Amino acid sequence: MPQSVAMTDPTPSPNTAAGLRERLADRALSLLRAASPRHAELLQQADLAGRVARVGLASDFAIETLRRQPALLEHLAADDPAPLPLPVLDPLQPSEWAGVLRRYRAAASTRLVWRDILGLDDVDATLAGSTELAEQCLAIALEALEREFAERHGVVRDPAGNPQRLVVFGLGKLGGGELNFSSDIDLVYAYAHDGDSDGRRSLAAEEYFARLGQRLAKLLDEVTADGFCHRVDLRLRPFGNAGRVAWSFAAMDQYFQREGRDWERYAWLKARTVAGDIAAGEAWLETLRPFVYRRYLDFTALDGLRAMKAAIVAEMQRRDMADDLKRGRGGIREIEFLVQSLQLIRGGREPALRGRRLLLALQALVEGGQIAPEDGAALAEAYRFLRRLENRVQMLADAQVHSLPEDEEGRERIAVALGYEGWAPLAATLATCRARVSAEFDALLVPRRGQSAPDALEGYWRLLPQAGEATVLADAGFNDAGGADAAVRDFARSNGVRALSDAARGRLDRVVPALLGAAARSAQPDAALRRLLGLLQSILRRASYLALLDEQPSALGRLVDVLARSALLAERIAAYPLLLDELLDVRVAGPIPDAAEMHQACAAAVDSGDGDPEAALRALNEVRLALSFRIALAALDHRQPAVDSVRQLAWLADAVVAQVLAMAEGEVVGAHGRIEGGRFAVVGYGSLGGCELGFGSDLDLVFLYDADGEAVSDGRRPLEAGRWYARLAQKVVGLLGAVTSAGRLYETDMRLRPDGGKSLLVSSLASYSEYQLHRAWTWEHQALVRARMVAGDASLGADFGQVRRETLARPRDAAALAADVASMRRRMRAELDRSDAARFDLKQGAGGLVDLEFLVQYLVLREAAGCAALLEPRDTPRLLATLASEGVLDTDMVESLRQAHSALVEAGLGCTLDRRPRLVASDEALDAQRARVTAAVAAQGLVFDPEA
Repeated sequence: MPQSVAMTDPTPSPNTAAGLRERLADRALSLLRAASPRHAELLQQADLAGRVARVGLASDFAIETLRRQPALLEHLAADDPAPLPLPVLDPLQPSEWAGVLRRYRAAASTRLVWRDILGLDDVDATLAGSTELAEQCLAIALEALEREFAERHGVVRDPAGNPQRLVVFGLGKLGGGELNFSSDIDLVYAYAHDGDSDGRRSLAAEEYFARLGQRLAKLLDEVTADGFCHRVDLRLRPFGNAGRVAWSFAAMDQYFQREGRDWERYAWLKARTVAGDIAAGEAWLETLRPFVYRRYLDFTALDGLRAMKAAIVAEMQRRDMADDLKRGRGGIREIEFLVQSLQLIRGGREPALRGRRLLLALQALVEGGQIAPEDGAALAEAYRFLRRLENRVQMLADAQVHSLPEDEEGRERIAVALGYEGWAPLAATLATCRARVSAEFDALLVPRRGQSAPDALEGYWRLLPQAGEATVLADAGFNDAGGADAAVRDFARSNGVRALSDAARGRLDRVVPALLGAAARSAQPDAALRRLLGLLQSILRRASYLALLDEQPSALGRLVDVLARSALLAERIAAYPLLLDELLDVRVAGPIPDAAEMHQACAAAVDSGDGDPEAALRALNEVRLALSFRIALAALDHRQPAVDSVRQLAWLADAVVAQVLAMAEGEVVGAHGRIEGGRFAVVGYGSLGGCELGFGSDLDLVFLYDADGEAVSDGRRPLEAGRWYARLAQKVVGLLGAVTSAGRLYETDMRLRPDGGKSLLVSSLASYSEYQLHRAWTWEHQALVRARMVAGDASLGADFGQVRRETLARPRDAAALAADVASMRRRMRAELDRSDAARFDLKQGAGGLVDLEFLVQYLVLREAAGCAALLEPRDTPRLLATLASEGVLDTDMVESLRQAHSALVEAGLGCTLDRRPRLVASDEALDAQRARVTAAVAAQGLVFDPEA
């Protein structure tokens, strides 16, 4: 019976996994035992023989290398075989170099096979080991050739007379530190400066380094009796095979500025200097960063990806490469493209995404919220699985292949060596893996399918400007269909639209109908449309922003929603399209950075300028725009109280002023030296000091300094202290108001300084103290209630605080104080209150914000002499809370005033966001809040009404 035969026959079938293992083990062991007596002696060790058998199942290349190099088996017999000693190329025997390198590479590669198959290394370690091996061979070969070239041709020197070396850039997986087991290496040769070598047979730098590079490639790549060392591919250099072999940095700069293509951004994303002058190469790569990573979100990267993917698919179909692990559907290349595309899209804004190694970049994308954690984990697992499988395919015969073996035995060997019972279970695992990768890749490439516009609006747009009916817009939901039609028609015939390239026009034809549909569904269709057309006009020449709206339906919908509800944000986005990036920032719906984080962000922006004041100022402006935009969105969406938003705007201004002061001080010190022992501080008054800054508010600033009256700066152009600090204050004001491509930082108002506009821009601490204690008006002491240091020397800030406390804590005659406060408020109401019968002025009207501020300031000045706790808070909510805790006002009244303050601030912020004057129609709720303020004012005996 077959069953009894199976039970008694000890010989496994050659077609089973066990039979395959036994047959290949016998072959490997027999081959090695016959190689030499030393082999035979070593293989008497059963444990070593078992390990060789496992290696023989997976790699004919490794067994052949062990046969050729008897000492290698003894080295690998250790429990944890160490790296092999590096080879030495004898300068007196250049004919031996190729053999030495090839034998070393074969031995070191066999060690990698051994460690992988026996479970001593994971796939990450194998990829890193393959990379390190290639770098070692490159470095050893290049150093030998450089010595030879120096003897024959001398060296090429830079303008300072220092010797130059060839710069070898590694691209692709070599650059990323994730080289395949049997991969070619993508190299680009460069050098820092043109010139001539200084030997007797002098060569121009281009020819010198080209010859050196060609010799290097030949030494590594040429097939000899010992095989090859590393296959070298130079086709990724500028202009490919048609381009020169070695390029100067200056020539590379010109090429990428004028000729650089989308696919090269992907190629150079992983670029790393792998041999030669490492420092020079890495410094130059930093200058290439703007080519690879755009400053803003760049969805045009997907165009290049689609083109590359289409070319690969066409090649796959033409050559029937469905089993290709690298280029096939759901293969390694799709994971690489997915990660690199997201890096290119966002890396200009997020430095953490600029990594060369794929798995680290994938993790950064997960941490940055661009890929869901579960998707990131699945892609990382798939990548490691596919790379290990690809390595095993290449380890069979040390062949540069990416497809699974076509023969049945080859597939079985791969599967069994990886621990599967046969090909079928491995094939099932592979199919599941590739399906997951393919789904993730498609999700990146085809998001636009989710934004298809209604056919009627699409047809309407495509008929413009010659045809098209306004009734389509009326049916869609626009109230003034005629006006909307005229506006859209004018846009369609504008020069900007007519001048678009075919590709950009294609994007516009997809975007406009979708925008029309979203605007029609918004809260204010006609307003949204007007604002959208203004924005589109401003971004027509910016392909990256059209691409963003085309590729990201979520951004398109969010944009229309924001524009429909906020004229201010509509203006800002149209003026600074970089804010479109914020609509896709996953952090935009999260918590707003705190004060410390804002300081860090502003400092990082200035640092990114690399010492260029103009670049630093632009970057600082961009950070200010982005953060204020996030605060505005939080206010617009009612995700936080208005009082939180105005406080955050004040924090942001603090952070900006601190950086501007540092920049200004650097400029003044550079020109005039320092004032020994001098101190400087910026004091914020008004809404800045009170942490209630609005969108677009100017900054009320006072500048203080403290220095020896005789002090003079120590620079080449010395200034006495007063002039030095005046120059510093002027620089601060100038930088805050300087116009950059991202606008200006802040308008400033210095009228609250001692003696107002008649005085010097900066005051000494002594003169400021004397003024506040002896000559200041009551209204100036009211202003001092909200004043605080926002930047500068901390000790001077403390001294300012002491002057402020002494001034505010002076005993005052209550009746005289009340008369002064009321008189000033009546005057302001008469001059500034814009309320009328139908509308109420939120700031200056009766019962408005200024009435409340004057009430609080009056109480602080009246009570501070006996209540030191009132001297610390600057903002209205905390001042009110302190008035309650100190018993100056009862708790119920303070709560009613707090609610009134919150309501008034929120209403005012809403007006600002929609670019409306802070004049609102009275309603029952608002009247109630005003009444609370008016009642509290009257309860203190203050009369603010001008008619009273």
